[in-house]
This record gives sequence, structure tokens and C-alpha cells, in this order.
Amino acid sequence: MSYDKIEVPDEGEQITLKEGTEGEIEVPDNPIIPIIHGDGIGKDVGPAAQKVLEAAAEATGRSINWMRVYAGESAQEKYSENLPDETVEAIREHRVAIKGPLTTPVGSGFRSLNVALRQTLDLYANVRPTYYLDGVPSPMKAPEEMDMVTFRENTEDVYAGIEWEAGTDESEQVRDFVEDEMDFDGIMHEGDIGLGLKPISEKGSKRLVREAIDYAIENDRDKVTLVHKGNIMKFTEGQFGDWGMEVAEEEYPDEEVFAAPDSLWETQDEVDIPEDAVMVEERLADAMLQWMQLRTDEFDILAMPNLNGDYLSDAAGAQIGGLGIAPGGNFGTGRMLAEPVHGSAPKRAGQDMANPTAMILSGRLMFDYLGWDDASDLIRDAVEETISSGKVTYDLERQLEGAEKLATSEYTDEIVDTIEQLS
Repeated sequence: MSYDKIEVPDEGEQITLKEGTEGEIEVPDNPIIPIIHGDGIGKDVGPAAQKVLEAAAEATGRSINWMRVYAGESAQEKYSENLPDETVEAIREHRVAIKGPLTTPVGSGFRSLNVALRQTLDLYANVRPTYYLDGVPSPMKAPEEMDMVTFRENTEDVYAGIEWEAGTDESEQVRDFVEDEMDFDGIMHEGDIGLGLKPISEKGSKRLVREAIDYAIENDRDKVTLVHKGNIMKFTEGQFGDWGMEVAEEEYPDEEVFAAPDSLWETQDEVDIPEDAVMVEERLADAMLQWMQLRTDEFDILAMPNLNGDYLSDAAGAQIGGLGIAPGGNFGTGRMLAEPVHGSAPKRAGQDMANPTAMILSGRLMFDYLGWDDASDLIRDAVEETISSGKVTYDLERQLEGAEKLATSEYTDEIVDTIEQLS
């Protein structure tokens, strides 16, 4: 392990794949973990998350050896490019990493640095656990009913970036092909038109749904809901649903997974569902936005194509208080990159006022992946106790009567102190 501008820690061991497995990792008690602090408020929330994660690891008899890697603004300073090859290679080699928010600069060559990392490393499942923390202000009457995990396909759909700008020769070529060769004449409006492709594959759909079902089985969840707009986009989103149900019907024993008929939500009392089986059902994306608010406690796991997953996971985050506390992670085969859901908020950068909760809880999701369940629970308990005591950053303090406004660093220290008290 040698890099040009990345310093490998003197101590610590590399996470590896277990012999004879395709994706099961071998985790030492002192792993080397690459970290990208991120742009904007990443300068504040990155170090804060490190401090909390270190405290939880040490409280449970482990240690983390951080390895700074670079993307976005920090990479521009070191490499004069936004996503250096050795950053990608360091994450690939070390298998588990965490990053803060990244801003893709104009003219960078990437539509999104976040998407580029996911696609380059084939991190095909974006996973966002959405759960309520006591004390967080929420617009919902019963935010505690939200305990949902969204699985968003991470590599294809419109995020594949296959599109052509209106008025270009390429756009006209595609238009001519679609209208003349594929016999869609008259479907498109006259004049300039922007065009894009929406690839949804059997491989991408099935591995995402498989990941969601496996998660449900391993974590004693009752239901996986496939969310798509297949009534309109029959051969893309509709096939996502078809392929997902094939996984449920063909790859799992009947007593383990029950593939629900289309009308189950209307006739559930007439269907014999095996006891303890995970039910897999389908719902339309537009209706799901309603059910997620009106019948929150009826849903456990949502599995979706990329664009639906983006919308619905953000909507779920809003129900428990906003994206400032929403964790996330990107998973591939034997590989994981944790990241908060929120953006880089450059106007708040370096002011010691940003809320680091989302990145801290993303680190908690990373600990879950490492198998460090005790450290993971300790983080959640400490974050929740700190918030419920009214000691919060400015974004929450302005919504809470009688709360104490803390700087990022002060809030971090409160969580670390609480970890030490709880352990």
C-alpha cells in the first residue's frame, strides 16, 4: 500500500475479504479507515464525526486508524483534479470508508462526484435508515412511527448520465433515430429538445432487491416494498418491479419470503401469509409518497430505482426532522462508503456551527457493517441523549424552546462525554 499524496497510518490493519466468500469482510479490531472530510461544512462535520467514532470504538475495546483521502476542493488543492485515481484506489483497497458532503465544481468533468464514486466502485445500493431521535423537532404528529430503511439502486436509471443537450447534432441524431427508425414519429414536440436514456437492467434491479430482502431477513423486518412507476414506464420501472418479484418468488423458500399478489393491500385478510415470512409487495411511487405519511408504521423496507429512491428517501428524512440528521451508506460486494445525506452548505463552512449528526450516524451505519453493534448502539444512545437534553446546534436550537445552542465542536464534545458516561 503506497500512494503519492496519501499518508498510510503507521498502525492499523487493512480490512479484507474472508477466504472463500464473495462479499463477507474480515474486520480487525484496529482497521485503517479512509475518510474524506468533504467540501463546505465537511471541514467541520468530518473531524467531528471522527472524534465521536473514535470514542465509541475505544469504549468498546477497539481503535480506528484514519487515513485522509481527498476529493472535491481538497483534491483540487493537492492534485489539481476533483477525483484522483489514488483516492478511488485507496477506498477500493481498504473496502470501508466514510466521506462528508462534496460539491461538484462547474466544469469539473463529472456530473456529480458522489455519483462518480458510486459508479466507479460499483456501490450499487444506497441505504438510508430513517428513524426518529427523541427531542428532534419534526413537522409530523407522530414522527416516532418512522423506522424505515430505503434501498435505492445506485448505478443506473437517469443517473447513468446518458443524455444529449437540446440543439446539438447529437440530440438531433437521437431524435431522428427514435422517430424514424423506432417509429415514434409525432411523439416529440417540434423544435429543440433535450433527450436522455433511462437504463434499468435485470442485473441492477435483482441485486438491489436481493440486498433489501437479505437485510429484512437478517434484521427481523416484516416487509419489503418495491416502489416504482411501472404503470407508466412499463419497460423500465415496470420491469424493476417484475424482476424484483422474480427474486422474491424464485430465490427464497416460501416459509422465508412471501411474494404478495398485486391486490394484497386490499385483500390481505384473505391471504395466508406464512408466519415470520418477509412479505414482498409492490406500490406505485406517487401513491407511496402519500402512504409514507399517512400509514408510516405499515412500512419497513423500501426498494426502488435510483430516481424514486432519491425523492422518497429525502421525503422520509423530512418526517423525522430533516436531512441534517439523516445518515446514509453506499454498499457493494464486500465494500461500503458511508456518507451523510445533506449537502455541503458552503456559506456555513468553517464557522463551527454545522450539525454533524448526519455524518456521525452515517459512521454508526458503517459500524453496523463492520459488525460493531455495541459501538453502533452506543453512538445512537449518546446522540439521542444529547439532543433530548436540549444541547444542540443552531439548526435545532432555533426550533426548540429552552434549548442550549452549541457550536459544532461543543456538541461533539457533549456526545463524546455521554459515550464515556454510558460505557
